[in-house]
Amino acid sequence: MKTIEIKLVKSLIAKKPNQVATAKALGLSKVNQTVVKEANEAILGMVKTISHLVEVVEK
Repeated sequence: MKTIEIKLVKSLIAKKPNQVATAKALGLSKVNQTVVKEANEAILGMVKTISHLVEVVEK
């Protein structure tokens, strides 16, 4: 299955609670931290929620 690499590029300070929770659920807690996840509908929806805070690279 297709995977995506998600990198947190902006801080979670002063962001809405649902955006912070989404980032934490993806495994992102620090700026410049990167995780690799499968590109399924749930993960893509989470990425869309915090799209202004992350960079996504398809693999």
